[in-house]
Amino acid sequence: MAKKVLEVPGVTIEPELCKGCGLCIESCPPKVLRFHERFNTKGYHFAYYLGEGCTGCGVCFYACPEPEAIIVYKKGAEIEEVA
Repeated sequence: MAKKVLEVPGVTIEPELCKGCGLCIESCPPKVLRFHERFNTKGYHFAYYLGEGCTGCGVCFYACPEPEAIIVYKKGAEIEEVA
């Protein structure tokens, strides 16, 4: 599988692991996280990344009480491209 080097930082939030507590949204310095209008299968409005403006600081990751719900990618990180 091919790897891609990220030119900008970013965040991935797994909707099914998010319980909608909002701690990541409140703690995000650049304010690039919001609640989605839809619900996940557990009935929570889940957080999502707006798509730009992330600094890669990781504050949202540390604020989140759910393991593996948030992944922060720093600039220059290598990720596997999805086909």
